Amino acid sequence: MSLDHKNDAEFHASLIEEVLKAYPDKAQKKRSRHLSVAKPADASEEGGEQNLSECAVKSNIKSIPGVMTIRGCAYAGSKGVVWGPVKDMVHISHGPVGCGQYSWAQRRNYYTGTTGVDTFVTMQFTTDFQERDIVFGGDKKLEKVIDEINELFPLANGISVQSECPIGLIGDDIEAVARKKKSETGKTVVPVRCEGFRGVSQSLGHHIANDTIRDWVLDKSEREFEATDYDVTIIGDYNIGGDAWASRRLLEEMGLRVIGSWSGDGTLAELEQAPKAKLNLIHCYRSMNYICRHMEEKHGVPWTEYNLFGPTQIAQSLRHIASYFDDTIKEGAERVIAKYQPLVDAVISKYKPRLEGKTVMLYVGGLRPRHIVNAYDDLGMEIVGTGYEFAHNDDYQRTGHYVKEGTLIYDDVTGYELEKFIEQIRPNLVGSGIKEKYPVQKMGIPFRQMHSWDYSGPYHGYDGFAVFARDMDLAINNPVWDLFDAPWTKTEPLAVAAE
Repeated sequence: MSLDHKNDAEFHASLIEEVLKAYPDKAQKKRSRHLSVAKPADASEEGGEQNLSECAVKSNIKSIPGVMTIRGCAYAGSKGVVWGPVKDMVHISHGPVGCGQYSWAQRRNYYTGTTGVDTFVTMQFTTDFQERDIVFGGDKKLEKVIDEINELFPLANGISVQSECPIGLIGDDIEAVARKKKSETGKTVVPVRCEGFRGVSQSLGHHIANDTIRDWVLDKSEREFEATDYDVTIIGDYNIGGDAWASRRLLEEMGLRVIGSWSGDGTLAELEQAPKAKLNLIHCYRSMNYICRHMEEKHGVPWTEYNLFGPTQIAQSLRHIASYFDDTIKEGAERVIAKYQPLVDAVISKYKPRLEGKTVMLYVGGLRPRHIVNAYDDLGMEIVGTGYEFAHNDDYQRTGHYVKEGTLIYDDVTGYELEKFIEQIRPNLVGSGIKEKYPVQKMGIPFRQMHSWDYSGPYHGYDGFAVFARDMDLAINNPVWDLFDAPWTKTEPLAVAAE
């Protein structure tokens, strides 16, 4: 049975105290800075959007050795998030086979095209380092792999070299290889220094990937491009389960022209022409804000965040985006909102009675712990706890716009902490990653995989909201949870049960 969300702030604080007692004094002091309860918002908050709460915790700090962190590495942030979905480029996992193999096609980045001919997202390319490569270096092997790729896949428009840990340790000069092969083939070759040991999480991998786009892609080639007054680029949407397609459809319906998608279902050409947009629209702020700031500073392209999870945020975002354009787009935004209102009403009338009052705990990556909150609110559900794997301080500042006072806040939560929080709070639903899925279900608590939508999606846009509501209902109201208790734990007398 879940707690009363309105009266749980004190209980959440006591939970934090109880969990911290399990640590040695030094670890207890460090972890206490990462756990908190959302406090009342500062009345003097500046800016247009008023915070609902204040979610101040320490973040973007190295995990304590010995705890079971759920974070990823810089390689995961670069190859798995930013570069991997660029569909017409081959992405080489430069190093031993494991990193590429175990991250192969896990993100569900949907794309159009013919795999192995002009698109390569779900293919695994590796230099397959052996002991001799560690000893003698892998530059020549990398050159050979690039030559083979150009021969076997002539329609690949470029190559990225995603460095694994050994590359940084042995000092391979991947930049020299990239320059050499670009001069020989005329194709873009991007060296990415995203060795897994860099930084404290996958967040640095995002930053490194952004920097390589800046240094090796933008302003490097001239393509014919006929601009319009309504050109926008979608940035930081990786098309998980078709999300970017749902977003693109709404933007185009309101009259905008989407000239690029970074990087779900995106191409190298779309990366190159982004500085020609009139506005960059950033979905995942954490992974792509760096390149947006660069394009604003160098090319004068403004950028803004948007959120298409749930009808409340969709309407706000479409109107906010339209405010950058003329009345044609503003009228288009209102037309789109009105068009989908009957669908919204139907979804809410069907699922809100089944989900209202249900409690949710979230622990995901770079934006969903806050962005998806209003989608739950639209269904009458309450967020009782939320946190990020690799957030920075500004992410938690933004979280205050979404979560209420008293919400449990946890940064880089350890496996032990998350398990204890879930055991004590007993939410109706947990939304997190694949590593957390099965332990939570074994507690008898419904779970949704919120990194890749548990093989569902899209969740963006109005159509995505219908899918989202259905999936939450399927998870929470599945009759399997009535069978969770073993027959021999029933209080009913055996004789009665046998009749």
